[in-house]
Amino acid sequence: MEQINVKIKTETGRIDKVLSDLLKEYSRSQIQQWVKENHVQVNGEAIRANYKVKANDTIIITIPEPEELDIQAEDIPLDIVYEDDDVLVINKPQGMVVHPSAGHSQGTLVNALLYHIKDLSSINGIIRPGIVHRIDKDTSGLLMVAKNDKAHIALAEQLKDKTSLRKYVALVHGEISHDKGEINAPIGRSKNDRKMQAVIEGGKPAVTHFEVMERFNDYTLLQLQLETGRTHQIRVHMKYIGYPVAGDPLYGPRKTLKGNGQFLHAQMLGFKHPTTGQMMVFEAPLPELFEKTLDDLRNND
Repeated sequence: MEQINVKIKTETGRIDKVLSDLLKEYSRSQIQQWVKENHVQVNGEAIRANYKVKANDTIIITIPEPEELDIQAEDIPLDIVYEDDDVLVINKPQGMVVHPSAGHSQGTLVNALLYHIKDLSSINGIIRPGIVHRIDKDTSGLLMVAKNDKAHIALAEQLKDKTSLRKYVALVHGEISHDKGEINAPIGRSKNDRKMQAVIEGGKPAVTHFEVMERFNDYTLLQLQLETGRTHQIRVHMKYIGYPVAGDPLYGPRKTLKGNGQFLHAQMLGFKHPTTGQMMVFEAPLPELFEKTLDDLRNND
């Protein structure tokens, strides 16, 4: 096992923050996981996650051996929009889960990645190799995948610093009269249903910007830009302001448009390349069913 020794000089603050500042090659979430698993000792003793470092502290991190991946690689077709030695951009189809979880051990994007891609980052553990961020099972569109840990950290930092570009297209119930808007409402786990998120007091900050693209009878087509990336953010925010995403089985009304889940598509993705620093922007067309539904709405107007 590899060990890292750190001698604190004048740094102060939570141990995960201090270590992530000192050890740039490791993400804060990775360090938090090591603290949780008692792989970090201060002055010879295990510490809690909220430990505040002091001058002259001696910190030893014992990096655990990588766990053997027990997830089956599957020959599932992937729509790879872009690939190089550091990153992949995937256009995920509607209905595909991003990573394995209870009830979804096969058929996920990770199962497909393990078959098609030799190297993936390990920062998010054995269940999420390469996964920097995710989109919901029934949301289609673009997401980035890291092929090494350096790229993963760089991409994750851009998400955290809100410098990456993420634009979605959504078809929502109701006719929104104003052309643009911003939803700034904190999101957390619903107190009424553990499967759902909700706008709640004390939730994590969440900001969504939207712009009307087209209006129909009883529906509006929107382009939305995420400033933050909370679970189900667009779906929760649109329900909160009274315009739920059409087809949404969790947050929408029972009477809705027929489809394969919510009419929500991650259309545009942009980020600075982790090695070259070049800004890269990708765009994915709407799925066929989404386009057909829009054509039907136009014809009915």
